[in-house]
Amino acid sequence: MTARWIPPWDLSSRGILGMNRRNVDYILRYNDRSLYPLVDNKLKTKLVAEEYGVPTPAKLFVVRQQHEINEVDELLADREGFALKPAKGSGGKGILVVTGRDGDAFIKASGARIDIDAIRRHMSNTLAGLYSLGGATDVVIVEELIEFDDCLAGYSFEGVPDIRIVVFKGYPVMAMLRLATRASDGKANLHQGAVGLGLALDSGRCLHGVQFGYPVKTHPDTGLALSDVVVPGWRDILLLAAQCFEMTGLGYMGTDIVLDKSSGPQLLELNARPGLAIQVANGRGLLPRLRHVEGLPERRRRSAAERVDYVMRHFGESGGGPTA
Repeated sequence: MTARWIPPWDLSSRGILGMNRRNVDYILRYNDRSLYPLVDNKLKTKLVAEEYGVPTPAKLFVVRQQHEINEVDELLADREGFALKPAKGSGGKGILVVTGRDGDAFIKASGARIDIDAIRRHMSNTLAGLYSLGGATDVVIVEELIEFDDCLAGYSFEGVPDIRIVVFKGYPVMAMLRLATRASDGKANLHQGAVGLGLALDSGRCLHGVQFGYPVKTHPDTGLALSDVVVPGWRDILLLAAQCFEMTGLGYMGTDIVLDKSSGPQLLELNARPGLAIQVANGRGLLPRLRHVEGLPERRRRSAAERVDYVMRHFGESGGGPTA
């Protein structure tokens, strides 16, 4: 496949938000640094989400000190599946997902078998800061395993798909579905080879798919057509994302949401510095929508529900607002 390169000077005219403009005009301007700990630490995010009634995967236990690792055998004795995460990790680093047991062995999402000693070592490395931002000492969060909704069965390889929504001043402005692949080792991380699907804000329907920056029409491992994807309960998902504005006070952020089979949409984590690959997945730039929201009159603050209804009318495929 031959890539079509766009000159850098033409990106702005196409509405593409670049990293420098994102950092200066949106992150620095709209995100108070004092609020960063709420999103840079997954444990703090989970606690504030519980306070605001925003659903998140259930916390099983937290390991804060090295000596507590000795109790892990007992804590995991009856657990078939769980997710182990560093509180301060980023980019999916340090996340260990166990989906089953075979005697004393634990089965990872990739199908690989590990023993309890490997889990202890992983926890010890996590506490030491191996996976954290800046190498800071960390804590281990162990959560219940997400059982993803059947509506997306076959669209993600050995991993849970998630939905990234960029929220600006409380308005969801762009969304994508991230699908794990064999290349991404079962993780929904675009840089590692996951598939990104741009989603229409008025319907949750697939607009455009990419892997490693190149267009794709089918999932590389399952062969299913990506154009058939429509995320159910779309308005509720947008509403959960919009509520994170009141919850954190951050004006510009990424919200990562998963669909649990029994519990519905769950907030996985937040990001005060969301990446820009969502524009590639959508085949359009963020700038027109960000400028549109900046130009809205602020006679009164709209509720989260009102903001969601607004973007579904104006930023959808058939809406009258900017979509370039």
